[in-house]
Amino acid sequence: MADAPAPDPVKEEKKKRAEQKKLEKLEKFRAKQEKLAQVAAASKKDKPKKVKAINTDAPIDKTPIGEKKILISPEMPEMPSVYNPAYVESSWYAWWEKEGFFKPVLTPDGKPKPEGLFVVPSPPPNVTGSLHIGHALTIAIQDTLVRWNRMLGKTVLFIPGTDHAGISTQSVVEKKLWVDKQLTRHDLGREDFVAQIWKWKELYGDRIHMQMKRLGASYDWDRAVFTMDPMMCKAVNENFCRLHEQGLIYRATRMVNWCVRLNTALSNLEVDYERLSNRTFLKVPGYEEKVEFGVMYNFAYPIEGSDERIVVATTRPETMLGDTAIAVHPQDTRFTKFHGKSAVHPFNGRKLPIILDDSVNMETGTGAVKITPAHDFNDYGTGKRHNLEFINIFNDNGTLNANGSPFEGKRRFDVRKEIIEELKKLGLYEGDKNHPMDIPFCSRSKDVIEPLLKPQWWVNCKGMAQDAIDAVRSGSITIRPSTSKDEWFRWLENIRDWCISRQLWWGHRIPAYFVKIEGLNQDKADEEFWVSGRTLEEAQQKAEKKFSGKKFSLEQDQDVLDTWFSSGLWPFAILGWPDKTDDFANFYPTNLLETGWDIIFFWVARMVMLGIKHTGTVPFNEVFCHPIIRDAQGRKMSKTLGNVVDPVDVIDGISLERLHAKLREGNLDKDEIERAQVGQKENFPDGIPQCGTDALRFTLCNYTTTSARNINLNVNVLFSDRTFCNKLWQATRFALKRLGDDFVPQPTEQRTNKETIGDRWILHRLNDTVTKVNEGLHNRNFKSVTDIARGFCYYDLCDVYLEWIKPITSDQADAERKRSSQDTLYTALEATLKMLHPFMPYITEELYQRLPRRPGDTIPTISLAKYPLANKDYIDTEAEELINLALEAVKAARTIVKDNYEGQKNKYELYIRDDKGLRVFAEDGDSIGSLVGIKTVKILNESETLPDGIETLKTDHGIDVAIKKL
Repeated sequence: MADAPAPDPVKEEKKKRAEQKKLEKLEKFRAKQEKLAQVAAASKKDKPKKVKAINTDAPIDKTPIGEKKILISPEMPEMPSVYNPAYVESSWYAWWEKEGFFKPVLTPDGKPKPEGLFVVPSPPPNVTGSLHIGHALTIAIQDTLVRWNRMLGKTVLFIPGTDHAGISTQSVVEKKLWVDKQLTRHDLGREDFVAQIWKWKELYGDRIHMQMKRLGASYDWDRAVFTMDPMMCKAVNENFCRLHEQGLIYRATRMVNWCVRLNTALSNLEVDYERLSNRTFLKVPGYEEKVEFGVMYNFAYPIEGSDERIVVATTRPETMLGDTAIAVHPQDTRFTKFHGKSAVHPFNGRKLPIILDDSVNMETGTGAVKITPAHDFNDYGTGKRHNLEFINIFNDNGTLNANGSPFEGKRRFDVRKEIIEELKKLGLYEGDKNHPMDIPFCSRSKDVIEPLLKPQWWVNCKGMAQDAIDAVRSGSITIRPSTSKDEWFRWLENIRDWCISRQLWWGHRIPAYFVKIEGLNQDKADEEFWVSGRTLEEAQQKAEKKFSGKKFSLEQDQDVLDTWFSSGLWPFAILGWPDKTDDFANFYPTNLLETGWDIIFFWVARMVMLGIKHTGTVPFNEVFCHPIIRDAQGRKMSKTLGNVVDPVDVIDGISLERLHAKLREGNLDKDEIERAQVGQKENFPDGIPQCGTDALRFTLCNYTTTSARNINLNVNVLFSDRTFCNKLWQATRFALKRLGDDFVPQPTEQRTNKETIGDRWILHRLNDTVTKVNEGLHNRNFKSVTDIARGFCYYDLCDVYLEWIKPITSDQADAERKRSSQDTLYTALEATLKMLHPFMPYITEELYQRLPRRPGDTIPTISLAKYPLANKDYIDTEAEELINLALEAVKAARTIVKDNYEGQKNKYELYIRDDKGLRVFAEDGDSIGSLVGIKTVKILNESETLPDGIETLKTDHGIDVAIKKL
């Protein structure tokens, strides 16, 4: 066939308008479905529209586990008439896994294939519990790209894993231990408590793996990794020791974010802030009464040796027990008379020098600032500049220590109220007023953060951060969308040193050892007396060299490392680093890191910094940041809000009563359960309808755009894509009937040049769709791709082509035309299933296996079939123009019926007068009639006239269409 002529701009514009109309039609259908499902989102008082109940009774699948699914049996002699996701999704995954279809295929010499390499280190979910719908989004996007690349013939490796999640997992197990047995971890001791967490890990690790498989993730399970596996422990110790030996890890006493509830330090990224505009009472863990925040308290300090006093302002009056100075701006004339003087602490008599500091804001508060160097990040810097005393007044549990006398042993926020009362008694209280402020909360426990001075291990990140910046600027790493790229630069350019010590029992114990020298009084905060070691033996050797001739013993640090310190090694440690393995040689650097934009700094930046530092190259070439899923009201997913969704509950469906029961099976307390149940009733009044994995994955991909930061998801919307699955199911049933039991496809998908106009048109549309889908997947435009693919299936394939060929493939049809349409139908359907497989793995495998095979085709599974690519032989603008003219006539006929005969059960004749003598009307009048639903079609030429007294319309291209009621 000759190459297609250069495109006509006018025709191209018409083509674009036609395509847009089809997409708009599809979008209207989808919007209608979504509107029905989202009635509740408009107002919390309104009850959501109930999704129409469907029959969820699945046919019985008797396939033995791991065997290829039995599709035809005496009990099920033919394809089920009704699509049921539970039946369709059964058996396939176990067979895929047993057959090893997801393992990377290498060349005979053990190298990646010449077609290319695609490696994805899947983000390891925390073993704190089950996966939620956000994890499902991650898997849907990643596995779509993985399956697509595998079908392109590349060597593909998709590595699964789970994360020990130190703070999260320990806090969950501690809470569970208290709820079940009223025991603390200290009651058990470190060894027994850690043993309890390992039991938890086995339970929820297995559950997470089950969920991953239900979601169709095509992982190489033989390479699954847990972040506390021996290979990861080795990598973590190597990471610490290398950086310590290079001087990038050091020990220092600095201000940290301290979580009183969990008794551990947190990084800045693990602290959430709540903005308060005025006085607000907030619930704080451990306190029955709510605590007051958003207030500026004023009180006076007496000036030493006079009757004068200086009034200071603070939002945290309890910290005044640790004050060691009062700062004023040197140019603030209100306080000139106090320069060089001191105030006297009313509770302990401590002298507080009045210091001059340019950092004081004269417009804030009273202009005089109390300085508490040991309990405020800003005051810490002031204390360093002026060489002030640092006095810690808090115990790790948030009570006052001996420095907080006379309030020793009391809780910090109780002391706040008591201090105010005492100041009033002394006549020093000057009142309070509303004050906007940001309250820092632990992202895990929701407790208010307390700044404390602690000796910790720190990582100097400045140089590594610059390497990560350069990697993106040079193009070695591509970050999408661009908003995440901008944030990348802002954060890394202002990076601070990373506190990696965590006062926990669960995690990687820090491989650092305190050298306790006999007869010497030592401070554990002094780094001079610490050594690191990959093993105890190595630490012993380092200590002997450093303290030659001295008697000493070694004590390993009791703390564990920040979880992100191990997760930051993920892309290369899972491939065997620091050992030189075949996997590392073949698969590093990886290709894609896909994750939510909210952890680009927690995790992604650290992987890039550590990857470049330890391997000399970037750990991946591309970062794709997907939006964050929120509920229909735009709220963050939270167990206590009752809006957290288990993807398996969407796949299988679940009643409201069962949702309530699952809450009671968890470790929420009574009040939290009650609040969550209210939220569940609001979000899922009728439970969650059964949607299936394929519909879930496709919808989540369709929600994913590069412009949106959040997805407001109503789970009932997912149900609309179950109808899409049903459309595909019914289309295949129709095709199999029209092909017949003895049909044998052509050896290849190439044209036979015997195609009818309709056949040529669907191949043209298929080529256009496949071209755009491949381009869209390459550019990660998931919404565009899914819209285009669904539009082709709904409109081009089902609404038009299947109707078009009904008369052509009937028993009375011309044999040659029939065979041509059968061949084309097979080609279009087979390509459609392959095209959709990365998004919808289960239904496409099921339907693909029901199709007859082309001669010589021995590919066992659609997941290894060749992905459809552009085929220039399918391009046929003439067929597209002719079918578009025919569809104009169909639209006109439907309009006549709707406007004049809707609801009437009559027989009609369809008249089409074609003045141009176009082939499409001469050859395919019956097909046009099929699309309108009228069997009798009469094609008139320019010399013939339409019958009198009948309804007539003229199309945009001058074709007369008329309908006569018989």
